Amino acid sequence: MSIAAYFITGGHKQNLGHFANLVKIAKIDNVITEGEEKFLKRTARRLNITDDEYKAILKKPESYPINPPVGYDASIERLYRLTQMIYADETPSKNEVNIIKKAATALGFPLDNVDKVCSEAVHLVMNTNNLEDFTTAIKKVNAI
Repeated sequence: MSIAAYFITGGHKQNLGHFANLVKIAKIDNVITEGEEKFLKRTARRLNITDDEYKAILKKPESYPINPPVGYDASIERLYRLTQMIYADETPSKNEVNIIKKAATALGFPLDNVDKVCSEAVHLVMNTNNLEDFTTAIKKVNAI
């Protein structure tokens, strides 16, 4: 392990945890499709995930805890990216939606409203809403 690995910032830990959740969703059916792989690679670049981190997370995504971001809008953006992942292979499954619900709870969405928030998230992404529209709609559903 490099010395730099001992000094991972909080933001980078959040990115690693978020990326691990995306990998969990992609691997739920034991196959990472071409669409899922493209989404993962694009997201890894955006999150500054190194090649070594990418490979390690692909092997064992459950080793990375969810480190929720600070701020409600950042949590909504994470939910948006997670929900996009279930459509990367164009065939969302019930297991993928269940992971979204667990992640939404970890991101700080109230337990009594998680089903409603996740249903709306799936609907919004399915209808190709952008992040801005997604954020506005989730705020209305979650009434915060």
